[in-house]
Amino acid sequence: MEHTHEQGMLTIGAFARACRLSPKALRLYDELELLRPARVDPHTGYRYYTAGQLEQARLVAWLRRLAMPLAEIRRVVGLPPDAAAREIRAYWARVEAETAVRRDLAAFLVEGLRAPDGAPRKGHTMLELHYAARSDRGLVRTADQDTAYAGRRLLAVADGYGPAGASASGAAVEALRFLDTAEPPAGGVLNLLEDALHGATQAVRDATGPEEAGTTLTALLWTGEGHLALVHIGDSRAYVLRDGELFRITHDHTLVQSMVDEGRLTPEEAASHPQRSLLLRALGTTPPPAADLRLHEARAGDRYLLCSDGLYGVVAEDLLRTLLADAADPEAAVTGLVDAARAEGGPDNIGCVVADLTERAA
Repeated sequence: MEHTHEQGMLTIGAFARACRLSPKALRLYDELELLRPARVDPHTGYRYYTAGQLEQARLVAWLRRLAMPLAEIRRVVGLPPDAAAREIRAYWARVEAETAVRRDLAAFLVEGLRAPDGAPRKGHTMLELHYAARSDRGLVRTADQDTAYAGRRLLAVADGYGPAGASASGAAVEALRFLDTAEPPAGGVLNLLEDALHGATQAVRDATGPEEAGTTLTALLWTGEGHLALVHIGDSRAYVLRDGELFRITHDHTLVQSMVDEGRLTPEEAASHPQRSLLLRALGTTPPPAADLRLHEARAGDRYLLCSDGLYGVVAEDLLRTLLADAADPEAAVTGLVDAARAEGGPDNIGCVVADLTERAA
């Protein structure tokens, strides 16, 4: 009777061999209510399982091999197959994003530690930013609630909302402006940026008071050592034009983007969804939301675009790429982009920053 119970059930040992989970793991998953046995002998406490539970047990085993936390596994295994597949896809997308952040941070730390005194490494090309920024009210809104800023190190766009939206976006960007002259130590730029974000959060609260208002914030900080540090919250965006191709380097914190991530909407459906502007994260909300903080590898010849949805929401991405690629310099690019948004009716404020990363003149 080692392999089956008198009613056709599998013993814990037989079930463990069939699903490739150890008896110890099965006992733990029982205690966590993740995978309950079909029957527990009231006298011996021995656990029995049915053959029908094997599929669920194998799913648990594979999810553990993906390093999915037990709390998430508990939720996934209780879902219908289609919904479970969406959750697994969304989980793995988060893992890949987090891995990319750690990879960039590791590369950044290695580069910094190779020259601990801050001296340029032999053969290292010195780069600098050339930039332009503009915020435009558009043709419909009565006030401009966007703020755009560009400086020697810092690029930032914020899109305010609510009665005090202009104050919110202005306060968020102003709270970061000290970064333009700060010299972040190697490996410490993300900590510096995170501290600055806390300051921006408080500044937005002070500026808006009891008003139901807040702002997005997307900023890039040039480290001077081949990387840009990104802080991002909301649905303003950052793009890079590299070798003629346009790449988005931010992820929208919106309801429709979460639905795209889960496979419930296509990107094309999201673009015209009636709730496409509904934010899941913004500065000014309580409790303070998590922001995306990461390092982006930069190259000479890169052209960066930071913008609010008043630009990318009405100007197609192909046209964004063409306007960025054809412009002679950042000032011309900003002018062309804002004009393109206004040509499409300018239904929203237009915040826009363009910056080129070029070799420093001797």
